[in-house]
Amino acid sequence: MNGEIRIMPIQGIGEIPPGSDLGLLIFQAMQAQQLKLQRGDILVVTQKIVSKAEGRVVNLDEVQPSAFARAFAQEFNKDAGHVEVVLRESKRIVRMDHGVLISETRHGFICANAGVDESNVNGARALTLLPLDPDRSASQIRARLQELAGEGADFDIVVIISDTWGRPWREGQVNMAIGVAGMEALVDYRGQSDTYGYQMHVSLIAAAEELAGAAELVMGKIDGVPVALLRGYAYQPATGSGKTLLRNPATDMFR
Repeated sequence: MNGEIRIMPIQGIGEIPPGSDLGLLIFQAMQAQQLKLQRGDILVVTQKIVSKAEGRVVNLDEVQPSAFARAFAQEFNKDAGHVEVVLRESKRIVRMDHGVLISETRHGFICANAGVDESNVNGARALTLLPLDPDRSASQIRARLQELAGEGADFDIVVIISDTWGRPWREGQVNMAIGVAGMEALVDYRGQSDTYGYQMHVSLIAAAEELAGAAELVMGKIDGVPVALLRGYAYQPATGSGKTLLRNPATDMFR
């Protein structure tokens, strides 16, 4: 049973150069806001600053587009270098129509442009790529925060790496959880009975995804707030992984 949940923006983190110690920057920003890391805290961190810290940034001036990328870009008035980067980051193209590229990344994510993004990047010709291993990124930030808090690995906190994606059949974008450390990403109610005694058979709640979406409410897209702190949600402690949110192709009705 969950009661009140607080969502607080972590401000003042600033620009992130490659090699930045994100755990330290988040910890210092929390201290500047008089926020002490507490057991049970959940930190949602945008993919953008993780990618910047890990050097997952591409300069378009250094990209040589293929003939295919140039042809697609010319037909739909796109940047050929940008298209080429998307193709390189894609395991396969799921749909390619009206100038939109929906692709499957090497992580198994299915999203627009393989997660390649040009927003909130310091440089008109720069793109960020998704972290190579978002779960590992989340785990490393979590471990660093535990260390800075003066606690050990049994100090229960959660780190979620989020990215903003569109959704099939729905307008608008929402924050998704692409990396998870410290909690079960899914809450399984199957086999349990509801208040009327009905046994649930399909209720599998994407808790990490809902937390990531809630965090977006205080982050915004133009406010320069790349981290949010959620406090009060009773999650299930676990190693955690964003991979558990990926649907098995064998049960996917739309592949």
